[in-house]
Amino acid sequence: LNDEIIFDFIKTNVFTSLPMDIIYQMYRTCLIRSSNNDVFIPLISQIQSFYNNEMISKMTSFYNFSKSRKSYKFVSSISNPILFYGNASITLKSLSDNCLNLVFTSPPYYNAREYSDYTSYDKYLNDMKDVFKECVRVLEPGRFFIVNVSPVITKRAGRNFESIRYPISYDFHSIFNILGLEFVDEIYWIKPEPSVPNRIGVYLQHRKALAYKPNCITESIMVYRKRSNFLIDKIQKRYLSYEKYMDEPVDTTNCWYISPKIDKKHPAVFPDELCRKILRYYSFKGDIVLDPFAGSGTFGRVALSMDRIPVLCEINKEYISLIIERSKDCYELRK
Repeated sequence: LNDEIIFDFIKTNVFTSLPMDIIYQMYRTCLIRSSNNDVFIPLISQIQSFYNNEMISKMTSFYNFSKSRKSYKFVSSISNPILFYGNASITLKSLSDNCLNLVFTSPPYYNAREYSDYTSYDKYLNDMKDVFKECVRVLEPGRFFIVNVSPVITKRAGRNFESIRYPISYDFHSIFNILGLEFVDEIYWIKPEPSVPNRIGVYLQHRKALAYKPNCITESIMVYRKRSNFLIDKIQKRYLSYEKYMDEPVDTTNCWYISPKIDKKHPAVFPDELCRKILRYYSFKGDIVLDPFAGSGTFGRVALSMDRIPVLCEINKEYISLIIERSKDCYELRK
Protein backbone atom coordinates (compact mmCIF):
# COMPACT_ATOMS: atom_id res chain seq x y z
CA LEU A 1 0.00 0.00 0.00
CA ASN A 2 1.21 3.49 -0.76
CA ASP A 3 1.45 6.24 1.84
CA GLU A 4 -1.63 8.08 0.63
CA ILE A 5 -3.93 5.09 1.12
CA ILE A 6 -2.39 4.33 4.54
CA PHE A 7 -2.66 7.95 5.64
CA ASP A 8 -6.35 8.20 4.62
CA PHE A 9 -7.20 4.93 6.35
CA ILE A 10 -5.53 5.90 9.62
CA LYS A 11 -6.93 9.44 9.65
CA THR A 12 -10.42 8.08 9.05
CA ASN A 13 -10.28 5.43 11.77
CA VAL A 14 -7.75 6.41 14.43
CA PHE A 15 -10.14 8.76 16.26
CA THR A 16 -13.01 6.25 16.38
CA SER A 17 -13.87 3.79 19.13
CA LEU A 18 -11.38 1.11 18.13
CA PRO A 19 -9.53 -1.03 20.69
CA MET A 20 -6.44 0.76 21.96
CA ASP A 21 -4.14 -2.01 20.71
CA ILE A 22 -5.20 -1.15 17.16
CA ILE A 23 -4.78 2.57 17.87
CA TYR A 24 -1.22 1.94 19.01
CA GLN A 25 -0.44 0.00 15.83
CA MET A 26 -1.78 2.86 13.76
CA TYR A 27 0.34 5.32 15.72
CA ARG A 28 3.38 3.11 15.27
CA THR A 29 2.75 3.10 11.52
CA CYS A 30 2.57 6.89 11.49
CA LEU A 31 5.88 7.15 13.34
CA ILE A 32 7.65 4.81 10.94
CA ARG A 33 6.16 6.34 7.79
CA SER A 34 6.96 9.87 8.95
CA SER A 35 10.67 9.17 8.36
CA ASN A 36 10.06 9.29 4.63
CA ASN A 37 6.86 11.28 4.32
CA ASP A 38 6.15 14.51 6.20
CA VAL A 39 2.40 14.17 5.63
CA PHE A 40 2.24 11.91 8.70
CA ILE A 41 3.80 14.47 11.06
CA PRO A 42 0.64 16.59 11.66
CA LEU A 43 -1.36 13.38 12.16
CA ILE A 44 1.15 12.22 14.77
CA SER A 45 0.61 15.44 16.72
CA GLN A 46 -3.15 15.07 16.49
CA ILE A 47 -3.02 11.51 17.82
CA GLN A 48 -0.76 12.59 20.67
CA SER A 49 -3.14 15.39 21.67
CA PHE A 50 -6.28 13.29 21.33
CA TYR A 51 -5.16 10.28 23.38
CA ASN A 52 -2.47 11.87 25.56
CA ASN A 53 -1.68 8.67 27.51
CA GLU A 54 1.43 7.03 28.87
CA MET A 55 1.69 4.44 26.08
CA ILE A 56 1.65 7.05 23.33
CA SER A 57 4.27 9.08 25.22
CA LYS A 58 6.53 6.06 25.67
CA MET A 59 6.24 5.04 22.02
CA THR A 60 7.18 8.57 21.00
CA SER A 61 10.18 8.62 23.31
CA PHE A 62 11.49 5.25 22.11
CA TYR A 63 10.99 6.16 18.46
CA ASN A 64 12.76 9.51 18.78
CA PHE A 65 15.72 7.86 20.51
CA SER A 66 16.05 5.17 17.84
CA LYS A 67 15.71 7.74 15.08
CA SER A 68 18.45 9.92 16.56
CA ARG A 69 20.86 6.94 16.55
CA LYS A 70 22.36 8.17 19.79
CA SER A 71 24.68 5.74 21.51
CA TYR A 72 24.35 5.64 25.27
CA LYS A 73 27.60 5.09 27.14
CA PHE A 74 27.84 4.30 30.84
CA VAL A 75 30.59 6.21 32.63
CA SER A 76 31.49 5.98 36.31
CA SER A 77 34.48 6.99 38.40
CA ILE A 78 33.68 4.37 41.06
CA SER A 79 36.16 1.51 40.96
CA ASN A 80 36.38 0.47 44.63
CA PRO A 81 33.88 -0.21 47.43
CA ILE A 82 32.63 2.91 49.25
CA LEU A 83 31.04 3.19 52.70
CA PHE A 84 29.28 6.49 53.39
CA TYR A 85 28.76 7.47 57.03
CA GLY A 86 25.74 9.73 57.32
CA ASN A 87 22.29 10.33 55.88
CA ALA A 88 22.19 8.91 52.34
CA SER A 89 20.17 11.89 51.09
CA ILE A 90 23.25 14.00 51.83
CA THR A 91 26.22 11.69 51.37
CA LEU A 92 25.11 10.46 47.94
CA LYS A 93 25.23 14.03 46.61
CA SER A 94 28.98 13.60 46.18
CA LEU A 95 28.37 11.03 43.43
CA SER A 96 27.75 11.99 39.81
CA ASP A 97 24.51 11.30 37.94
CA ASN A 98 23.89 7.83 36.48
CA CYS A 99 27.06 6.36 38.00
CA LEU A 100 25.88 3.01 39.37
CA ASN A 101 24.00 -0.01 38.09
CA LEU A 102 21.64 -1.35 40.79
CA VAL A 103 19.91 -0.18 43.94
CA PHE A 104 18.65 -2.72 46.47
CA THR A 105 17.62 -1.81 49.96
CA SER A 106 15.23 -2.32 52.84
CA PRO A 107 14.35 1.08 54.31
CA PRO A 108 13.82 1.43 58.06
CA TYR A 109 10.20 0.56 58.73
CA TYR A 110 8.15 3.35 60.24
CA ASN A 111 8.56 3.21 64.04
CA ALA A 112 8.94 -0.56 63.99
CA ARG A 113 12.50 -0.55 65.37
CA GLU A 114 14.42 1.51 67.88
CA TYR A 115 16.59 2.92 65.08
CA SER A 116 13.59 4.12 63.03
CA ASP A 117 11.64 6.43 65.33
CA TYR A 118 9.83 9.23 63.47
CA THR A 119 7.51 11.90 64.80
CA SER A 120 4.89 11.28 62.09
CA TYR A 121 4.21 9.08 59.09
CA ASP A 122 4.37 12.08 56.75
CA LYS A 123 7.81 12.94 58.12
CA TYR A 124 8.89 9.35 57.53
CA LEU A 125 7.69 9.37 53.92
CA ASN A 126 9.36 12.73 53.22
CA ASP A 127 12.66 11.48 54.64
CA MET A 128 12.45 8.33 52.55
CA LYS A 129 11.63 10.38 49.45
CA ASP A 130 14.77 12.49 49.98
CA VAL A 131 16.92 9.35 50.04
CA PHE A 132 15.13 7.72 47.11
CA LYS A 133 15.55 10.87 45.03
CA GLU A 134 19.33 10.67 45.35
CA CYS A 135 19.30 6.93 44.65
CA VAL A 136 17.37 7.45 41.41
CA ARG A 137 19.68 10.28 40.37
CA VAL A 138 22.83 8.16 40.67
CA LEU A 139 21.22 5.08 39.09
CA GLU A 140 21.96 4.41 35.43
CA PRO A 141 18.90 4.84 33.14
CA GLY A 142 17.24 1.53 32.38
CA ARG A 143 18.64 -0.21 35.47
CA PHE A 144 16.74 -1.61 38.43
CA PHE A 145 15.71 -0.08 41.74
CA ILE A 146 14.52 -2.78 44.14
CA VAL A 147 13.11 -2.27 47.61
CA ASN A 148 12.14 -4.80 50.29
CA VAL A 149 9.13 -3.51 52.20
CA SER A 150 6.03 -4.64 54.06
CA PRO A 151 3.12 -3.03 55.94
CA VAL A 152 3.88 -1.89 59.48
CA ILE A 153 1.52 -1.85 62.43
CA THR A 154 1.96 0.52 65.37
CA LYS A 155 1.39 -0.62 68.92
CA ARG A 156 -1.85 0.35 70.60
CA ALA A 157 -1.60 3.16 73.13
CA GLY A 158 -3.94 1.14 75.36
CA ARG A 159 -6.89 -1.24 75.30
CA ASN A 160 -9.25 1.63 74.48
CA PHE A 161 -7.35 2.55 71.32
CA GLU A 162 -6.81 0.93 67.96
CA SER A 163 -3.45 0.35 66.36
CA ILE A 164 -2.75 1.76 62.90
CA ARG A 165 -1.45 -0.34 60.02
CA TYR A 166 0.52 1.54 57.36
CA PRO A 167 0.56 0.20 53.76
CA ILE A 168 4.09 1.45 53.13
CA SER A 169 4.58 -0.23 49.76
CA TYR A 170 1.60 1.62 48.26
CA ASP A 171 2.83 4.97 49.51
CA PHE A 172 6.33 4.20 48.23
CA HIS A 173 4.86 3.36 44.82
CA SER A 174 3.46 6.88 44.47
CA ILE A 175 6.85 8.34 45.39
CA PHE A 176 8.68 6.10 42.92
CA ASN A 177 6.42 7.16 40.05
CA ILE A 178 7.11 10.82 40.78
CA LEU A 179 10.86 10.17 40.88
CA GLY A 180 10.99 8.52 37.46
CA LEU A 181 10.76 4.81 38.24
CA GLU A 182 8.52 2.39 36.37
CA PHE A 183 6.96 -0.58 38.13
CA VAL A 184 8.14 -3.98 36.86
CA ASP A 185 7.29 -6.72 39.37
CA GLU A 186 6.26 -7.54 42.91
CA ILE A 187 8.04 -10.57 44.32
CA TYR A 188 6.85 -12.16 47.55
CA TRP A 189 9.46 -13.15 50.08
CA ILE A 190 7.77 -15.99 51.96
CA LYS A 191 9.03 -16.93 55.41
CA PRO A 192 8.31 -20.00 57.57
CA GLU A 193 5.26 -19.29 59.72
CA PRO A 194 7.02 -19.98 63.06
CA SER A 195 9.47 -17.14 62.27
CA VAL A 196 6.83 -14.38 62.26
CA PRO A 197 4.81 -12.80 65.11
CA ASN A 198 1.62 -14.65 65.97
CA ARG A 199 -1.46 -12.54 65.18
CA ILE A 200 -4.03 -15.31 64.77
CA GLY A 201 -4.00 -16.55 68.38
CA VAL A 202 -7.01 -14.56 69.63
CA TYR A 203 -9.17 -15.59 66.71
CA LEU A 204 -8.26 -19.26 67.14
CA GLN A 205 -9.54 -19.10 70.73
CA HIS A 206 -13.07 -17.77 70.13
CA ARG A 207 -13.48 -17.64 66.30
CA LYS A 208 -15.38 -14.34 66.44
CA ALA A 209 -15.84 -12.53 63.15
CA LEU A 210 -14.02 -9.20 62.74
CA ALA A 211 -11.14 -10.40 64.94
CA TYR A 212 -9.39 -12.36 62.18
CA LYS A 213 -5.76 -11.27 61.72
CA PRO A 214 -3.62 -13.70 59.67
CA ASN A 215 0.03 -14.30 60.40
CA CYS A 216 2.02 -12.25 57.91
CA ILE A 217 4.61 -14.57 56.34
CA THR A 218 5.39 -12.39 53.32
CA GLU A 219 7.34 -9.28 52.57
CA SER A 220 7.31 -7.56 49.20
CA ILE A 221 10.30 -7.19 46.92
CA MET A 222 9.17 -4.27 44.76
CA VAL A 223 11.03 -4.16 41.45
CA TYR A 224 11.25 -0.89 39.53
CA ARG A 225 13.26 0.29 36.54
CA LYS A 226 14.57 3.81 36.00
CA ARG A 227 12.87 5.35 33.00
CA SER A 228 14.80 5.24 29.78
CA ASN A 229 14.03 5.61 26.09
CA PHE A 230 15.77 2.37 25.11
CA LEU A 231 15.27 -1.33 25.73
CA ILE A 232 17.22 -3.51 28.15
CA ASP A 233 19.14 -5.18 25.32
CA LYS A 234 21.03 -1.89 24.84
CA ILE A 235 22.52 -2.49 28.28
CA GLN A 236 23.00 -6.23 27.89
CA LYS A 237 25.10 -5.75 24.75
CA ARG A 238 27.61 -3.81 26.81
CA TYR A 239 28.59 -6.97 28.66
CA LEU A 240 30.66 -9.13 26.35
CA SER A 241 30.81 -11.94 28.89
CA TYR A 242 28.88 -12.50 32.07
CA GLU A 243 27.94 -15.22 34.51
CA LYS A 244 25.04 -17.39 33.40
CA TYR A 245 24.62 -19.40 36.63
CA MET A 246 23.69 -22.47 34.62
CA ASP A 247 24.09 -24.79 37.61
CA GLU A 248 21.86 -22.81 39.96
CA PRO A 249 18.07 -23.24 40.22
CA VAL A 250 15.92 -20.49 38.77
CA ASP A 251 12.95 -18.94 40.56
CA THR A 252 10.20 -19.37 37.99
CA THR A 253 7.50 -17.62 40.03
CA ASN A 254 7.33 -14.43 42.05
CA CYS A 255 7.27 -16.39 45.32
CA TRP A 256 10.67 -16.82 46.95
CA TYR A 257 10.81 -19.09 49.99
CA ILE A 258 13.66 -17.81 52.16
CA SER A 259 14.18 -18.15 55.89
CA PRO A 260 14.99 -14.92 57.72
CA LYS A 261 18.43 -14.37 59.21
CA ILE A 262 19.20 -13.68 62.84
CA ASP A 263 22.02 -11.34 63.80
CA LYS A 264 22.77 -10.52 67.43
CA LYS A 265 24.09 -7.09 66.48
CA HIS A 266 21.24 -5.97 64.19
CA PRO A 267 17.48 -6.66 64.59
CA ALA A 268 16.63 -6.82 60.87
CA VAL A 269 19.17 -8.14 58.39
CA PHE A 270 18.98 -9.40 54.83
CA PRO A 271 19.40 -13.15 54.38
CA ASP A 272 22.43 -13.85 52.19
CA GLU A 273 20.24 -15.88 49.84
CA LEU A 274 17.96 -12.92 49.16
CA CYS A 275 20.94 -10.72 48.28
CA ARG A 276 22.38 -13.39 45.98
CA LYS A 277 19.11 -13.69 44.08
CA ILE A 278 18.82 -9.94 43.57
CA LEU A 279 22.43 -9.65 42.40
CA ARG A 280 22.14 -12.66 40.12
CA TYR A 281 18.91 -11.57 38.42
CA TYR A 282 19.48 -7.81 38.21
CA SER A 283 23.20 -7.14 37.83
CA PHE A 284 26.40 -8.27 36.11
CA LYS A 285 29.88 -9.00 37.34
CA GLY A 286 31.74 -5.72 37.82
CA ASP A 287 28.56 -3.67 38.34
CA ILE A 288 28.39 -0.93 40.97
CA VAL A 289 25.56 -1.68 43.40
CA LEU A 290 24.05 0.52 46.10
CA ASP A 291 22.34 -0.06 49.44
CA PRO A 292 21.46 3.35 50.97
CA PHE A 293 20.32 1.77 54.26
CA ALA A 294 23.17 -0.68 54.74
CA GLY A 295 22.55 -1.75 58.32
CA SER A 296 25.06 -4.47 59.15
CA GLY A 297 26.29 -4.52 55.53
CA THR A 298 25.03 -7.92 54.38
CA PHE A 299 24.27 -6.75 50.85
CA GLY A 300 27.73 -5.27 50.47
CA ARG A 301 29.41 -8.43 51.75
CA VAL A 302 27.48 -10.65 49.35
CA ALA A 303 28.11 -8.20 46.49
CA LEU A 304 31.85 -8.41 47.11
CA SER A 305 31.71 -12.21 47.07
CA MET A 306 29.98 -12.01 43.67
CA ASP A 307 32.52 -9.60 42.17
CA ARG A 308 30.32 -6.51 42.31
CA ILE A 309 31.45 -3.14 43.66
CA PRO A 310 29.26 -2.17 46.63
CA VAL A 311 28.43 1.38 47.66
CA LEU A 312 26.86 1.46 51.13
CA CYS A 313 25.32 4.26 53.19
CA GLU A 314 24.66 4.00 56.91
CA ILE A 315 23.74 6.65 59.47
CA ASN A 316 24.30 4.57 62.63
CA LYS A 317 27.85 4.76 63.98
CA GLU A 318 27.69 1.31 65.58
CA TYR A 319 26.67 -0.29 62.29
CA ILE A 320 29.43 1.56 60.46
CA SER A 321 31.95 0.01 62.87
CA LEU A 322 30.32 -3.38 62.39
CA ILE A 323 30.57 -3.15 58.58
CA ILE A 324 34.23 -2.15 58.76
CA GLU A 325 34.98 -4.96 61.21
CA ARG A 326 33.29 -7.63 59.09
CA SER A 327 34.65 -6.39 55.75
CA LYS A 328 38.28 -6.26 56.88
CA ASP A 329 38.63 -2.59 55.94
CA CYS A 330 37.95 -3.12 52.21
CA TYR A 331 35.75 0.01 52.03
CA GLU A 332 36.79 3.58 51.47
CA LEU A 333 35.04 5.42 54.30
CA ARG A 334 33.46 8.75 53.32
CA LYS A 335 31.27 11.26 55.14
